[in-house]
Amino acid sequence: MGEIDMSNRPPQAKLALQPENVTLDCRASSWQAALDQAAEALTRAELVTASYRDALHAREAQGSTYLGSGIAIPHGTPESRELIHHTGVVLLQFPEGVEWHDGNRVHLLVTIAAAGDEHLDVLRRLTQVLDDDGLAERLPRAESAEAMIALLSKTPVRARLDADTLCLGFPARDRFELALAAAARLRQAECVDVDFVAAINQQEPVALGQGLWLVSATQGVKQPALSLATPERAFSGPRGPVNGVFCIAAQGEAHRDLLARVADLLDRNEGTALVDSDPEGVLARLSGESSTSASARVTLLNAHGLHARPAKVLVQRAREQALPVRVRLLEGDAESVSAASLTKLIGLGARRGQTLVFSADAGHGEAGQRDAEAALAAMVAAVEQGLGESVRPLSESAAPSTPTRAVDESAAPEPFAPDSALPATAASPGLAIAPAYVMRAPSFDYPERARDLPADKQGDAAHQRERLDASLVEARDQLNALIATAKGGDVAEILSMHAEMLDDPELHEAAFEGMRDGLSAEAAWWQAIDTAARAQEVLADRLLAERAADLRDVGRRVLGVLCGVSMPTPPDRPYILVTDDIGPSDVARLDTAQVRGLLTARGGATSHSAILARALGIPAVVGAGARILTVANDEELILDGDLGRVIVAPAAERRDRAELRLKELERLRREAFGSRFEQGRTLDGKRVEIAANLGNTAHAEEAVEHGAEGVGLLRTEFLFMAHPQAPDLDTQIAEYRRAFDALDGRPLVARTLDVGGDKPLPYWPVAAEDNPFLGLRGIRLALTRPDILETQLRALLTAAGDRPLRIMFPMIKDVDEYRRARAIVDALQAEIGAPDVQVGVMIEIPSAALLAPSLAAEVDFFSVGTNDLTQYTLAIDRGHPELSSQADGLHPAVLRLIQMTVDAAHAHGKWVGVCGELGSDAAAVPVLVGLGIDELSVSVRQVPMVKARLRGITLANARLHAETALSQATSQAVRDALEAL
Repeated sequence: MGEIDMSNRPPQAKLALQPENVTLDCRASSWQAALDQAAEALTRAELVTASYRDALHAREAQGSTYLGSGIAIPHGTPESRELIHHTGVVLLQFPEGVEWHDGNRVHLLVTIAAAGDEHLDVLRRLTQVLDDDGLAERLPRAESAEAMIALLSKTPVRARLDADTLCLGFPARDRFELALAAAARLRQAECVDVDFVAAINQQEPVALGQGLWLVSATQGVKQPALSLATPERAFSGPRGPVNGVFCIAAQGEAHRDLLARVADLLDRNEGTALVDSDPEGVLARLSGESSTSASARVTLLNAHGLHARPAKVLVQRAREQALPVRVRLLEGDAESVSAASLTKLIGLGARRGQTLVFSADAGHGEAGQRDAEAALAAMVAAVEQGLGESVRPLSESAAPSTPTRAVDESAAPEPFAPDSALPATAASPGLAIAPAYVMRAPSFDYPERARDLPADKQGDAAHQRERLDASLVEARDQLNALIATAKGGDVAEILSMHAEMLDDPELHEAAFEGMRDGLSAEAAWWQAIDTAARAQEVLADRLLAERAADLRDVGRRVLGVLCGVSMPTPPDRPYILVTDDIGPSDVARLDTAQVRGLLTARGGATSHSAILARALGIPAVVGAGARILTVANDEELILDGDLGRVIVAPAAERRDRAELRLKELERLRREAFGSRFEQGRTLDGKRVEIAANLGNTAHAEEAVEHGAEGVGLLRTEFLFMAHPQAPDLDTQIAEYRRAFDALDGRPLVARTLDVGGDKPLPYWPVAAEDNPFLGLRGIRLALTRPDILETQLRALLTAAGDRPLRIMFPMIKDVDEYRRARAIVDALQAEIGAPDVQVGVMIEIPSAALLAPSLAAEVDFFSVGTNDLTQYTLAIDRGHPELSSQADGLHPAVLRLIQMTVDAAHAHGKWVGVCGELGSDAAAVPVLVGLGIDELSVSVRQVPMVKARLRGITLANARLHAETALSQATSQAVRDALEAL
């Protein structure tokens, strides 16, 4: 089956071209008869009711749907959407052609039934196909449905040129450095790989004239693209002036258009203008706008973007002008198209809210200038008037779905109604009731150039370096003071990592380089920090992106010293801290005697800030959205770190209930800690083992002290991430033995190395993936390097000796992967002979849960990783800034997968644990016990409370909770129903 790809639309809006909906060799005496045949085809396919025929005719009466190359795309009117059963497309081929009412001859009808605006994406996709000059001849001759679909589904390779492929103002000393900078920028944009950069490194740039040079390569090209690197200041080298170096990632014919744009720029003799241009100016020049061009911008307001009907109006207006008019998308690449071409206009894919940039070459005379201004004014007016459609200002639309980093205070957002409940992401358990203190990060005001600093701070690069060195020392002293007073091992560990970041020689050298080019110490330092943080963020990894936040946190500390700016001082009274996001060192600096809770607009449950909040025992809710920053200081809040919920200005009754619950929680914590060494059992004696999740072996002793009956998850990747090369056998044995010694005979479940595209190791590179969470990671990656996996397994077996070891493989999708990994364990076990070893798998991929019966026959145990199982089942990244609050492990779909896993395991006499965050969720504990879970592995500090929760329920009560949860339709319904119990 072929498809018209609509990658910018949600999955349910995809229109598939299916062979059974293609009719070849049709005949029609008129365009009306052709439309009737199309309506009959839609009806036969059960896509529409028979009366949809009238809608096709009504839409055609509004304007021709002829697209070009012998293709017309009939579809109904907006009012006819109620006549559509299912979204779909039918194709009718007319080899002899049909005379259309606009005078064109049509050989193919692509007839659309779309309940929404899906046809717009079909339209855009077809306009790309129409660039094939031979298409009109081949369509009538297609002899099969598959051949027809292939003609329409060809995906053209588009070359890339945008602001992210430009490297402007680079401090280079020769054209070779500029060439490498341009190649590196293409690599950062994921257009090329290291082979391309290596090929460019070996090249002599070719002179183009006007101070411009060119390098190109075909090796390692993922997407054809053009980069331009310009120097901070133009200079002359041994072979002439250097204003910039173009770098072409060549692939097939796709890059030819980019070369043509460069040639056109040179023909206009405008190469020298690039050296001082900003990205927008460069893109304008490469789009064909010359120094004599006039341009104008206008925001597109049409609800469905620039589809066929408004595009036709724009084409007609363009053809009326005295000068040719071109147009491009400000948000797109630098491709400028003729505003008089319907297919080119539609191919832009302009959507509501995007900016159209019109241009016309005015020449050098006054008459030309007047004509250009008149033409542009006419085009702008046409767009503003709606292009024949009724439009409304953007301010009347729904707010954009993309997250914002800060609240636009000028927008005067609507305040929260009293007793408003705001769902977000639970990050650290507990309940807090206190007034809000809204903290906004300070602004740092400093000049970019050293010469513009106040007199006492001015000076050459050496003086700027002295200023930075002194600030680094002071920042390091601040961190050491925080480390000395830090509460909790996680706090000291992360702050120590921050101190190490301050000593990073690459950061220092990058900053010093900027100072040598005249930057102030402040600007040079932040440029180095920002560049390094962006390098992590572009890896498309949530965890690494959060570590980039650590880097910026360190950078702000030093910048604060340089600028003499300190963080706002919280009030000297109990409060809930409300902020956009918060750095780890800020969390560590919190006065736990005053701060009752932490509430952030951004962030995820895996961020360092969330980890530290848990380590300090501060209830935290994150990812609440930018609107939470509109809460007034001293507004009372109830923050529930267990449910991931915030109540703004609670009603008296709700507050009273929360106060009672808070007192009860405090009593339970005291009692739970006093009984932490008791076995995990329900009130009626059902045994459920309570173990601890560990991020490294150093916390094994703390886990025992908190009553853990073992380690249910040791994340062994900590050891691999802490070394510049893969740790050798002796290093691993010593580290694992540390945990076994601390556990003193208690079992340890060690997850084998779980890294990959989303958690890369510097010495184990993995190619960039479009979706690393669905790529080469976990056991999939480990099996590509069996030598590393074998060394780890050997170390675990050796360190365990005769102590209980449970080996667990991550990301198993079926029994074949398990068998391959288990074979390595069996071979080593025969050699080493550790007596108490079990081998199991993590259930974190839905396929593993669905195939649990086949897996259970061969594994020794299952451990359900609810974090990833939820993510994959619900197709929601749990770190997503908007959707993370919906990634709830109590969703009935997730619970059913857990139930299937338990039933399969118990049928074969195997045990099942849960090692995800759901295991410590107070509402989830009885549900999981009711489903038959044998072990819960939770964060160290949660062990006493989970044991206490167990002691408060009976098995019958737990089964009631499970049955109630499974009978609901949504996660919120589950939580509401459980709360009612």
